[in-house]
Order: sequence, then C-alpha cells, then structure tokens
Amino acid sequence: MSWDIVLFNTKQKIQSIEELDENQLERIDFKDILEDTFDEIVKDDNHRAIQGKDFVIEFFVSNEPASNIMLSLYGENGLYELIELSKCNHWQIFDTGIGEMIDLEKPENNGYESHSKYVEQIMNKR
Repeated sequence: MSWDIVLFNTKQKIQSIEELDENQLERIDFKDILEDTFDEIVKDDNHRAIQGKDFVIEFFVSNEPASNIMLSLYGENGLYELIELSKCNHWQIFDTGIGEMIDLEKPENNGYESHSKYVEQIMNKR
C-alpha cells in the first residue's frame, strides 16, 4: 500500500488544508520538473514511477499544467527527496497519513509511521 501526499504550488503559506485559498494556487508542469529532477523513471503511458535508493514515487501525468499533484510513496526516503525539491520550488506538501501539512523544516513529523502501522494492521488481518 502506498503512502499518499499532495504537492501544492502556491505562494500562500498553508497552515492547514482547510485554509487553502484556491485563488493562490499556481498552475505548473509538475511532470517536467519531476522528470528533470530524477534519473530513474519508469514511464508507462501516463503513469510514472521514480526509482530511488530505498523508495519509489508513483504518479500520473497530465498534458496540462496543474496547481497540485498527488504522489504515492513507497518508502520514507522518497519524502525527504520531495522535501528538498519542494524547498527549491517553493512547494508545500500535504500528508494524507496525518491529514496535515508537512513542516519542511521538521520533516520527521510526518505520517510515515502511522501509515506503516496501518499497513501492518491490515496485513495481520489476512
């Protein structure tokens, strides 16, 4: 099971998802930036899988610019790669595992542990 996050391109500092002002969102081509940043990318039609050291990041691409993109992560290291990329591009990250924005300066406060426990619980029920 994947751990899902959402990247937002906005100048607004989002403290909580409820505060999100859609008028502040700016459309960009996430696909080009992600593909230019990472070397190991498996492409299958509109699906992409970034292969990294101890992580995989999957996403679907669009032919049009977007203000946000959902990514599915496998492995916590993928988040740290995305945090560095987010800092460079002034993006913000919403962590669906905890239902909160990730503090890019304190990324250890993320939902990976909660996600791992959830997956373990599901696997143990089988």
